[in-house]
Amino acid sequence: MSLYNKTVFIFFLVIFTTQSDAQSLKLRVLGEDDQKTKVIDSLGYQNDFINYSKLQLEVERLKNTLTQHGFIDTSIEDIVKKNDSLFEANLILGQKINTVRIFFDKKFINKYPNLIQTTTQNQYIDIKIEDLESHLLSLNSKIAEDGDPFSTLQLTHLRKLEPDLISANIKVQSNQKRRIDNIIIKGYDKFPKAYIKHFLKLKTGNSFNLNTIKNKIDLLNDIRFASKIKDPEVLFTKDSTTLYLYIEKTKTNNFDGFLGFGTNEDTNRLEFDGYLDLRLVNNLNYGETLNLLYKSDEIDQQTFKIDTDLPYLFSTPIGIQVGLNIFRKDSTFLNANQYAKVNYQINNRHKIGIGITSTNSTNLLENDTNTLNDYTTNYYTFEYNYIKSQEHDLLFPINFWFNFSAGYGDRNTDISSEKQNVFNLETFKIFNLNATNSIFAKLSGASLNSNDYLDNELFRFGGINSIRGFEENSLTADLYGVISTEYRYRLSSNIYINSVFDAAYLENSINNAKEKLFGFGLGFGLLTNAGLFRFNYSSGKTENRAFKLSDSKVHVSLTATF
Repeated sequence: MSLYNKTVFIFFLVIFTTQSDAQSLKLRVLGEDDQKTKVIDSLGYQNDFINYSKLQLEVERLKNTLTQHGFIDTSIEDIVKKNDSLFEANLILGQKINTVRIFFDKKFINKYPNLIQTTTQNQYIDIKIEDLESHLLSLNSKIAEDGDPFSTLQLTHLRKLEPDLISANIKVQSNQKRRIDNIIIKGYDKFPKAYIKHFLKLKTGNSFNLNTIKNKIDLLNDIRFASKIKDPEVLFTKDSTTLYLYIEKTKTNNFDGFLGFGTNEDTNRLEFDGYLDLRLVNNLNYGETLNLLYKSDEIDQQTFKIDTDLPYLFSTPIGIQVGLNIFRKDSTFLNANQYAKVNYQINNRHKIGIGITSTNSTNLLENDTNTLNDYTTNYYTFEYNYIKSQEHDLLFPINFWFNFSAGYGDRNTDISSEKQNVFNLETFKIFNLNATNSIFAKLSGASLNSNDYLDNELFRFGGINSIRGFEENSLTADLYGVISTEYRYRLSSNIYINSVFDAAYLENSINNAKEKLFGFGLGFGLLTNAGLFRFNYSSGKTENRAFKLSDSKVHVSLTATF
């Protein structure tokens, strides 16, 4: 044969061999009878293969799948070549096992008493074989959460109790139980350590549980001055476990103010009122809060209030709050209120406090009267606070707020001493109907219980933060309650429109007055780079007085965060 002919022959041989190898191989799998074949077909398997080795792997995979579905005795009888492209695999499935009975020894039950539920006499559980793998994975995960992240589970001493029931003993291959030895903060190095211990409840020496740690880190959403950068990470060494938390400091200082204007009923002139509210949070990296409020009302009232809240003193859940509140009513009287409280932070949402408050009121008129006189009060107080935030919601960061306080003490004047008690309640809740619609409901009220009352000790309310459509602090009462509601519709992530419907009830024992009041209106809110801008147009009426446009109030406020 010439060199040319040999070359042509080799070329065609290679082409023929390649085409033969590339020929698709078909697979058909049969059970020992028609019923078992239907079981195999119901599980499904691959039919086409480019070579025989991949076909064999598919038969092995199918065998393992049948084992997981209860045919634990499945075996491959043979794989027969029927023609050039078809192979037939014959499997023997045997009797299906429906249930696995897992026995736990007393040592396992005593070590993990909360992981399983067995009867006292029969220390085992029955599991459907289809659920066996997921159940063991779940059990192993719980053991890992208990501080042993590298543990493994094994089933030993398998035996057939009945044709469709097998039993096994469970064995835990345990490594050294892990505890948190060190906590390192990355990103915000000056994050107050007391918040790690008491707010997040993370302490060195605790059992290592990664899922629990992740859930606790999510509580950072309830801390306004910090946020999570990413999920925590863990470094395991032979003798220690180090937890890394990635936290960043966020802007939480608030500057709030509003401008209101309306027509004076007596002079028919346009009058203005407003306030400034400054809140400084965590500027010293201790989680502290400083509030400063100044308010000047359209009916010649001035309020100055300053207080500070210092949480987690000396790395304990105990904090203190002190403050001063000065209120002046034109040239009638001046009230100076001082208070101090000791707070205990139960957890990230609940807080209680006890304290003392003292008020000194001065009559600025020339003569005292039965309803306006100098007095001093001293109260022992109790307070409870609950707060629940809304994650990733810049417009409405708080979903539920509840604050209740009570005070018990006495009021002293030049001529008498009177036992008194006072109660205050403020709570609100946002009901999210869907992503764009929500309902805001707020309830606030207070009660002063005494045998007689002075005008300069009554509660003063009304305006944008209580019942809208009325002048700021124009309403006086010894008992009142206000329900404020809004239907809110989000036009986008940073703008919403809202309705205003408020209702109030008050009692003034000095005037023997009992009134019902209502406020209606519309408004909108806009989140800008400068802060949250709010606009409300509302009109108020009493039970026996019709609406007047001249009584309408326009309230504008801007809350800036820096």
